[in-house]
Amino acid sequence: MYDLPALDASLAASIYAGKLHYAPVTGSTNTDALAAARSGAPHGSVYFADEQTAGRGRGDHAWLSVAAQGIYVSVLFRLALPVERLPLLPLAAGLAAAEAIRAVSGLAVDLRWPNDLLLDERKTGGILAEAQTENTPGAATLSYAVIGIGINVHQSRFQPGLATPATSLDLESGRYISRQELLVALLESLEREALALLDSAGAATIPSRVEQASTWVRGRRVEVHGPQACVGMTEGLDGNGFLLVRGENGLVRVQTGGIRSA
Repeated sequence: MYDLPALDASLAASIYAGKLHYAPVTGSTNTDALAAARSGAPHGSVYFADEQTAGRGRGDHAWLSVAAQGIYVSVLFRLALPVERLPLLPLAAGLAAAEAIRAVSGLAVDLRWPNDLLLDERKTGGILAEAQTENTPGAATLSYAVIGIGINVHQSRFQPGLATPATSLDLESGRYISRQELLVALLESLEREALALLDSAGAATIPSRVEQASTWVRGRRVEVHGPQACVGMTEGLDGNGFLLVRGENGLVRVQTGGIRSA
């Protein structure tokens, strides 16, 4: 269980102060955060749980959320962000999660575009970004975004037949990792990355930072799943965070979907 008063104290100087919403069990923290956003919940509201009964990943894939074994958290952001920067949101969240995991466990996360957190080819976490935009005079802007992050912390057993083998921080580090410490580190990292996104210079560094933290986005033969399905070698990310894949029919700028080794 989380020590809620200690969490409040740890985040008292952050954008999350007084905005932590904990549920022992919920369907999906992202669903909770989206409902709260539509009801006017403020920037920095956090929704987290010990267990999800209907956890979601990208493409409506289920995310198994074993009670008290992982981090299941969603954060509501209201940022004056141009819509062209929206594809950078899940990448920024991946950088934040990787930094938090490194700080608390010492483990180096491999970021698999666009939203997977891997340790030695095994999946330990994932990110689900959902956003609502609005038209303003001269441009479309972000009304709100919800960043959901799931991280396997204590799990030792996993479902058979997973597309990517799974692991947990405890298994990979060989020691007990505090969910409380990890959640605080994660929220602090997310706040820093959100501020970086607001600055055009900071946002411009995100694709190159992801390339440095990933073995997947340059020089790897992959199979792309989704509407732009193809097979080829990855050639990095463009300025919008889209994946460049060189296939037999030329260069493909992959805007959505997922990748696996080919």
